[in-house]
This record gives sequence, C-alpha cells and structure tokens, in this order.
Amino acid sequence: MPLNLSALVRLPMTLTRSQYSHLPRHALVVCAALVENPINLGMLCRTAEAFRLEALVLKDLALTQDRRFRQGAVATHQWQPLEECAVEELPQWLERQRQRGYNPIALDLHPQAVPLPEMRFPERTVLVLGRELTGIPLSVAAACDHAVTIPQYGMVQSLNVQTAAALAIYTYISQWGMGQWGMGQWGMGQ
Repeated sequence: MPLNLSALVRLPMTLTRSQYSHLPRHALVVCAALVENPINLGMLCRTAEAFRLEALVLKDLALTQDRRFRQGAVATHQWQPLEECAVEELPQWLERQRQRGYNPIALDLHPQAVPLPEMRFPERTVLVLGRELTGIPLSVAAACDHAVTIPQYGMVQSLNVQTAAALAIYTYISQWGMGQWGMGQWGMGQ
C-alpha cells in the first residue's frame, strides 16, 4: 500500500543535506542515454530528483558540465544519482539491469506498445527513453521487456522526451508511491 507522501511536505526545514541523502528512493531508473539535447537532459534530471528516482542514466556524465544541462537541472544534479552508459553498450547494460531484478520498459511510439493508462509498472523498472525525433533503435527496443506509449489525439503524435518521461514517471509514482518505506525510520514520524 503506497505511503501518503504528505509527510514529505511537512518536513522540517532543518533537514540537512546529509539527512536528505539517506531518504528512500523509488526503484525507477530512467535511462536517457539516447537523449541528445542537454536542456532535455537537465530537465529530466530535475524531474528525476523531484520524484527521488534511483538513478538517471546519461551517455556521458561530462554532459552535466554543459551550461544548457545545468539550466534545465537547476542544481538538482547535485542530489540526483547519475550513471553513465555509452549508447553502443545499452543492450548489454539493460541485460545487467535485468539480472539485478529490473524490468526494462521502452517509452516508445510502437503500435504494439501498451497505452500508458493501462500499464502496470513493475516496482523495479528501467524506463528507456528514445532519441529526439528518431526514437529507440531496434537493438535497444529488443532488449526491453515491454513498450509503453502515451495515447495522443492531436495532429502531432509525439511529445518532447522530457514531457513524455514526466508523464510515465508520474504514472509509476502513482502506482508505487513510497512503497514499504516508513517515514518514521527516516526521521519523519507523524
């Protein structure tokens, strides 16, 4: 049963950065190794940190030094765990995540993809994002267990990658909340 997160809103302002680093994270990893735009990557970092996701994966951690990344991230890269995976290594990296108990799911426009409102995310999920304009290469899509899509009704049948990811992340959060973690063990009792 998901925990009511209103306790987080009532956190005392005296919470230190060292205490914050010990708070629980959701078992969702966002793999943005295919995303190329530094502004999109920075905004993805901001979204991942806002929802306390386990990790955001970039193709190169040096991207965090890009001024455009930092503008989108608004300093959240200081607190959000980041990982690196080269694009050519993605299928193997996804297999390693599967061995760790994670389920790779592609956020894609594939016609056979499960519509987001019908998707039941596994608790341990890797959400794989595609390149702007071209999406997810077949080799990477084949390394995913499922694909999820966001139904759209306008003339343009795509969303900005950061916007699409935020919708999928929020859907995951609405299904899993903070899970088994009790706020009392993190110094946030009633």
